[in-house]
Amino acid sequence: MIGKKYFKLKYLLQDTFIREKIVLIVSMMQALYFYSACFAHALPQTADDHPILIISSYNPDSYSISTNISEFIEEYNRLGGGSTVHIENMNCRSFSESLLWKGRMRGILSKYQGPNRPGGIILLGQEAWAAYLSQEDSITSNIPVFSAMASRNVIILPDSNISLKNWMPESVDFFSSTSVASVQGGFLYGYDVERNINLIRKLYPDIRNIAFVSDNTYGGVSIQALVRKEMRKFLDLELILLDGREHTIYTVVEALRSLPPNTALLLGTWYIDENDGYFMRNATYSMMEAVPSMPVFSLTSLGFGYWALAGYMPSYRNFGKDVAQQIVDVLSGRNPGNQPTIVPNQLRMDHGKITESGINQSLLPPEAELINVTPTLYQHYKYQIWVGVVIIAILSIALLFTVFFYARTKRLKDNLEVSEAELRAAKENAEEASRLKSAFLANMSHEIRTPLNSIVGFSTILTTKESSMKERQTYCKIIQNNSDLLLHLINDILDISRLDAEKVDFCFEKCDLIPLLYRVITTIEYSPKNNNEFIFNPRYASFELCTDDRHFQQVLINLLSNAAKFTKSGKITLDFEVDKANNRALFSITDTGCGIPADKRDAVFERFEKLDNYAQGTGLGLSICKLITTKWGGDIWIDPDYSGGARFVFSHPLNIKNKEIHE
Repeated sequence: MIGKKYFKLKYLLQDTFIREKIVLIVSMMQALYFYSACFAHALPQTADDHPILIISSYNPDSYSISTNISEFIEEYNRLGGGSTVHIENMNCRSFSESLLWKGRMRGILSKYQGPNRPGGIILLGQEAWAAYLSQEDSITSNIPVFSAMASRNVIILPDSNISLKNWMPESVDFFSSTSVASVQGGFLYGYDVERNINLIRKLYPDIRNIAFVSDNTYGGVSIQALVRKEMRKFLDLELILLDGREHTIYTVVEALRSLPPNTALLLGTWYIDENDGYFMRNATYSMMEAVPSMPVFSLTSLGFGYWALAGYMPSYRNFGKDVAQQIVDVLSGRNPGNQPTIVPNQLRMDHGKITESGINQSLLPPEAELINVTPTLYQHYKYQIWVGVVIIAILSIALLFTVFFYARTKRLKDNLEVSEAELRAAKENAEEASRLKSAFLANMSHEIRTPLNSIVGFSTILTTKESSMKERQTYCKIIQNNSDLLLHLINDILDISRLDAEKVDFCFEKCDLIPLLYRVITTIEYSPKNNNEFIFNPRYASFELCTDDRHFQQVLINLLSNAAKFTKSGKITLDFEVDKANNRALFSITDTGCGIPADKRDAVFERFEKLDNYAQGTGLGLSICKLITTKWGGDIWIDPDYSGGARFVFSHPLNIKNKEIHE
């Protein structure tokens, strides 16, 4: 249970605005570090000083590339490396531009000839590795080459302008067919397709089809080539390719739903689709929702921890320090170099998914690393148990002190009778002060008192032993709900504070409204405790609007959630229209609920204003909607002519002016 919550939380953090900012800041700091390190290390070059050339597949500011480069430079300096470090970037993206990579690699290497000849070359990433191996003739003879973040199974890049979408290249093992004498070190991943297929057949003997998912990147195409090659060993199994060169995230979801029975899904990579759109976890979660009951295995760790059952996969890590040690050893003559090191595969299994699937755990290989293992009762309630022990100890000590002071007070009783009147007056004053303090705190904490009382009350009940396990689960659920309510209140207060302080940056970019509105209304429709009918019949098949996607969805979700809260078994309709005369788009959320009195229609947008004080909520949602729509130049109001419930309408400009727009 804890493992599931951990991976779910991890996924949510990576998809939120805060997680994106954290990753961006870390990447910028690492990029700044290794650029400054390169500058500090770039001593005047002598005739005998041949630089170390790092050729990266992607922008060095990306997280994985910058981490490996910064760790390499730090370790290289520590080991006394005396050469400058030059960094070249191939700027590789999707596989659709792979015909250009060989030329880019040759252009980079041609810059480092003669006096500029490098002392060693480091290739970071699959694309740089493939572009180097695809050169017809060696233009770096006698220069030691090292690899990292690449695979032993490669495909040789073509020369002619072929159709890459339909190209089915053969997988080549670097060690058996493409060995280059100058490659003297580095680290290569080896994907073990055969062991994964055998694992699938062991756990699911009835499987007759293997569906393999790969994307529109060099890594995806090369792993697909390896899978096609290895599947020739299993003639009784049919291979179904879900190729990202021919699919978008939407079409691959439909293809998954159409897979025949007795099919197991093997995950390769999914970052870039047919249209060069970049996706990560949100794509795999869409796939997971399409086939929730299908057995899923991972060849590369994609989907592992929240979707895939298991898989033999490489032990991914950073190799910057190890490559630095290798290159110093080779250049100093301590180690003549040989071949890249193969990173071992490891069998990893999701215990929670295994349990849910009803797989006999005696079939699990003993070498498997298990995650999401259900904790013991002590592990689950360890902190509560220790809190209970501490409380009992404190109460015992308090009882001893109470007995001691009671005896002492009895001996002094006669002397204290004289001051009885003064003590009574002091007691009354203290009670009055306590009452005033309690009233003050009650007024100041009106919105947060109820969830806190529930959390504290049911936490105390959990420490007792009289409750059954079912009751404890009920109490835990109540605590979780009230914690969510309290967190929602704090988040709403923070949102309002940031909006008031002008510390929220709106990032406007073009997006198609139709799928966005479908996603939002689907999210609310399938929320717990909701039995309303949601209606959305767009007037357009597609409509492009330049908006801030995150805040636009926040407004829609707040309004739809409010409609669902005050509508019982009714209808909630989402609609939008284009008001070209006023250069704006109008969005409406109409419900058949209890409605809003006419004298309260302006007050509902005030902070902490609630029509029903007993309804769950913070009274801040509509205030946040008002602030957001105002900041993007729109407005929000209640339709006074609608009497069948409540209808909220907000506007959005068709053309954003005086804003930074990212195409």
